[in-house]
Amino acid sequence: MKPFKACTCRDPQTGKFLGKKCPNLRKRGHGKWYARYEAPRTPDGKRRQPRIGPFDTETECKQALVKVLGEAGKTGKEYDRKITLGEYLEKRHAWRTAAAETGDLKPSTLEADREAIDLYLKPGLGHLKMADQLGQDQIRDLYAAMRLINRDVADSEHTEMLRRLLAARAKRDGRRYSTRPLSEARIRRVHAVLTGALNDAVKVSKIIPSNPAEGVFRGKGASRRKGRLKPLLWTEERVEHWLKTGEVPGKVMVWTSTQCGAFLDFAEHDRLYALWHFGAYWGLRRGELVGLDKKDISLNRRRCHVRQAQRDDELDDVKSEESNRIIVFDEDTARVLTAWQQQQRKERLAWGEAYTDSGRFFTYEDGRALRPAYVSQRFDLLIERYNTFRSRFDEGWSAERIARRHRTPIDAVRIALEGPPLPPIRFHDLRHGAATMLLAAGVDLKVVSEILGHATMAFTGDVYAVVAENLAEDAAATIAAFVPRRKQA
Repeated sequence: MKPFKACTCRDPQTGKFLGKKCPNLRKRGHGKWYARYEAPRTPDGKRRQPRIGPFDTETECKQALVKVLGEAGKTGKEYDRKITLGEYLEKRHAWRTAAAETGDLKPSTLEADREAIDLYLKPGLGHLKMADQLGQDQIRDLYAAMRLINRDVADSEHTEMLRRLLAARAKRDGRRYSTRPLSEARIRRVHAVLTGALNDAVKVSKIIPSNPAEGVFRGKGASRRKGRLKPLLWTEERVEHWLKTGEVPGKVMVWTSTQCGAFLDFAEHDRLYALWHFGAYWGLRRGELVGLDKKDISLNRRRCHVRQAQRDDELDDVKSEESNRIIVFDEDTARVLTAWQQQQRKERLAWGEAYTDSGRFFTYEDGRALRPAYVSQRFDLLIERYNTFRSRFDEGWSAERIARRHRTPIDAVRIALEGPPLPPIRFHDLRHGAATMLLAAGVDLKVVSEILGHATMAFTGDVYAVVAENLAEDAAATIAAFVPRRKQA
């Protein structure tokens, strides 16, 4: 087990490696340091003496040998320094496949793992030895390359890792995988797969002493545990400050019921009004609305079974077991959704044979399933148009001129002019608004938690109670009427 020096010089006559017999090993800088240690015998009783190295100095070799012997002593098996990340990912995936067959893992989870392994982890890092070559720098390089996929970058930025990733995507299922850049959410999902595998390598397989993926996404102050981001209400004072400075006071903002009602009144003329209404009243996530199947909603019984969600281009199960839920909605919502179905029937007749029946409840005019990104873009556009009408009026435009210029019904223009300013929120914040208004309307916390699909009542109360208190005086008496609306003709 004593360290020894060897090199890769070859005998000029036989061509064999000289190793420890090289006459130049006494020269400074020639050769590297190695060591062997006694490992457990093979199942058939054969002796095993694995070699570790190379190392630049004898001291480094001794330190590594002590570490290896310590691991071997604790686990009772050889500390495998030769296994690559790709080999271990495949071994672990086989274990998880067996777990999926017994129902311990969802097929969608297994499929997501397979995609992360095939498209990113193996092409980028699969050749690296886990014990000696895989570290945070290599993992960060992978994510940096992933951020360049399908973006307009100079040839000089096409690293070897990026080229491997592009090659993997080009040949998946015989076609190019996608033409869109990767989102940060996708990169974090790949990171979750890698982190889980490396955690198993530490705790289960005992191959490495620590997980190099830990802390890769940490920024300044990340060592201090941050609490959940709690929604802030767009109060009159905050709206006034936003109008003057353009500053948004928080990352998660919620409309008041008056602001939400003004938006819904304005959006009544939009084709996706039913989706805006359903999201604002009952707090479904964007992916849940887009992924909602026709057969999972009953307008006569006023029931909606939320059991799947559309994330990016993939239909998947809902976020958690609690998110698989049944929502009992009000009669007004049932009328809105019935009108939506009638509109879809007219569109289907208009498109004829070109119509595509995707099976989804909310679709494009030709029946195709909506893209989640389109929903957010359309939502942002409506808010922008609402505020543009108000600014045009302040500039001296008449309501009729605004309607002609923007090809919008005059009623929609008048609603924007008569209503309050609409400060910016994300589409997901409609969900937060629904939660806070349900609580403010006096709905039991447990019921609200179940409607939203939260894991615990404590989470619901912790996140939304503060905003609900601000809304209490402005809330309506019942769920069906908690958003004030204009009077219908």
